[in-house]
Amino acid sequence: MKKSVLTRYRVMAYVTAVMLLVLCTCMIFKYGFDKGEDLTLVVSQIHGVLYIVYLVFAFDLGSKAKWSFGKLAWVLISGTIPTAAFFVERKITRELEGSLVDDAPAVAKA
Repeated sequence: MKKSVLTRYRVMAYVTAVMLLVLCTCMIFKYGFDKGEDLTLVVSQIHGVLYIVYLVFAFDLGSKAKWSFGKLAWVLISGTIPTAAFFVERKITRELEGSLVDDAPAVAKA
C-alpha cells in the first residue's frame, strides 16, 4: 500500500478530531452560556464536510488494507467521538507502518 494513502487518512483524522473538539467547545458555549449560536452553526457545517472527507479517506485506507467490517466501522465511527480519532489513528499507523511503500517512482540507473 502506498504511503500517501495512510498520510491522507492521518491528516484527516487529526483535522476531524480537532474540529470535533472545537465543535464541542462551541456547543458548551451555545447551550451553557447562550452565546455563539452563529459560530456553532458554521463550525458544525465545516466539521460535517471534513467528516465526509475523512470517511472517504478512511474507507479508501480500509479497502486497501483489507480490514474486516468491524474494524472499518470502528475507524469510521471514531471521527464522531471526541478524542477517539487521535487514539485510533495512532493505532492504525502502528499497524500499517510495515506494509507501506514509497510513492516515488523508481528511477532506472544508467
